[in-house]
Amino acid sequence: MARTKKVGITGRFGARYGRKAKRSVKNIEENMKQKHVCPRCDRPYVKRVSAGIWKCTKCGTVFTGGAYVPETPMVKSATRNIKGLGGD
Repeated sequence: MARTKKVGITGRFGARYGRKAKRSVKNIEENMKQKHVCPRCDRPYVKRVSAGIWKCTKCGTVFTGGAYVPETPMVKSATRNIKGLGGD
């Protein structure tokens, strides 16, 4: 399947669905498919198993997170607030 530089991973949709929808799907899927950092071993080996389930291929840790990213923006802000309060 041929993909162009502009549409990338959403080339499979062809001429359907419009530019704006394809651009948002492209951003979500490219971020989802990259390797994320494991919360246990701190190595970039975390991949998505299914919606909300993530697994580190290095240490084997399976954990839950967001549907498209292991740490959602709400989790990041919550941990920042907890560290600001002095908790570990």
